[in-house]
Amino acid sequence: MAIDMMKKVPVREQDPKVRATNFEEVCLGYDVKEAQDEASRCLNCKNPKCVEGCPVSIDIPGFIQEVKNARFEKAAEIISRSSALPAVCGRVCPQESQCEGKCIRGIKGESVSIGKLERFVADWARESGIKPKVDAPKKNKKVAVIGSGPSGLTCAGDLAKMGYDVTVFEALHKAGGVLVYGIPEFRLPKDKVVEPEVDNVRALGVKIETDVVIGKSTTIDALLEEEGFDAVYVGSGAGLPKFMGIPGEQALGVYSANEFLTRNNLMKAYRDDYDTPIARGKKVVVVGGGNVAMDAARTALRLGGEVHVVYRRSEQELPARVEEVHHAKEEGIIFDLLQNPVEILENEDGWVRGIRVIKMELGEPDESGRRRPVEIPGSEYEIECDTVIMSLGTSPNPLIPSTTKGLDTNRRKCIVADEATGSTSKAGVYAGGDAVTGAATVILAMGAGRAAAKGIDEYLSGKSE
Repeated sequence: MAIDMMKKVPVREQDPKVRATNFEEVCLGYDVKEAQDEASRCLNCKNPKCVEGCPVSIDIPGFIQEVKNARFEKAAEIISRSSALPAVCGRVCPQESQCEGKCIRGIKGESVSIGKLERFVADWARESGIKPKVDAPKKNKKVAVIGSGPSGLTCAGDLAKMGYDVTVFEALHKAGGVLVYGIPEFRLPKDKVVEPEVDNVRALGVKIETDVVIGKSTTIDALLEEEGFDAVYVGSGAGLPKFMGIPGEQALGVYSANEFLTRNNLMKAYRDDYDTPIARGKKVVVVGGGNVAMDAARTALRLGGEVHVVYRRSEQELPARVEEVHHAKEEGIIFDLLQNPVEILENEDGWVRGIRVIKMELGEPDESGRRRPVEIPGSEYEIECDTVIMSLGTSPNPLIPSTTKGLDTNRRKCIVADEATGSTSKAGVYAGGDAVTGAATVILAMGAGRAAAKGIDEYLSGKSE
């Protein structure tokens, strides 16, 4: 059958009614023929705008042409030059606002499914036993990387490829950062995808030490002054949840999205053979409209709840990916838009019994460019629920800056670092990802890790100014 060059090759997915009851992956990905058909839609532009839209600058037309010609190992090699986590990025990157958003094919038709093709190549490489290679000579210099999330793993992998002796320090008992504790199994399988990608970083020679809390177990100053490290990269993320400060937030049954997702993802609360305690709410309200809110809502649904998402703006202002909102609606999530919580209601035992919200309307744009939500007086009403999940964003944990001499932070408690190199106010210390920007995307964190690896290499090679 002829390919419609103006439209993407559809990707297979689990039926919404079926997937709403399990934690298996929603998107099933392309098979070989589908991948080659989709790759044939690429125009192989001489001036590829898609590469400009990629925070880690993957040679997108290059790898897609290799897929088209069934040279999948070569495609994997091209991607691995720029990305340490292709199977992850192919699943969770916001391609629609980055590479695919810049795709020339998308001007008159649908953009090429770059993310789905990256996922196909990464999955093929994993299933075929293809491992990344290191050819650079050893440099006899040690670099410590704090945090094993996407930023830390990317920085560590790039430095290892350059020949550095790299050790990653992870506070939790498992490597992967937000990839293992934050993103649900149905979007990002841990055993199938995350662990093999972490193992690929280890295969480059990177050592990963878990259960090490920098600021308590040891400090950055000690790493540099006593433990022989020549540079340190801080990629510790932003795991400190925010709350609204409304009455009733202390009630039993109120979670931050971080805690709720960590219990489910890292501690396997969704599995009957694990003893992780969690309230499986029958009526759940998730407050917020970002990707994390969608993850929390869809997880609560799979645990057996009727789930409402309460967001103070309209659907057009939802910050979550369009695909995630679409999947949530398909699965039966109820969206209560232009509404904002004012109080969490408790029963006599201290448990949540409901949430009081007020209706909103959109006024003039605020500093973010989105129209500011304004309360409608006298429009308050109650939503009955037994669980409330607050998904209002996160900020960096202040532990590292507070235990490091001379490390500057800004008013949001984020580490101040140069965007191009990752350098901070402290010599030899670099930082990037959510620890610098506040909560953002996996791929932006990876881009910061790549930039910092280059900055560290220039610093340790005596090339920095």
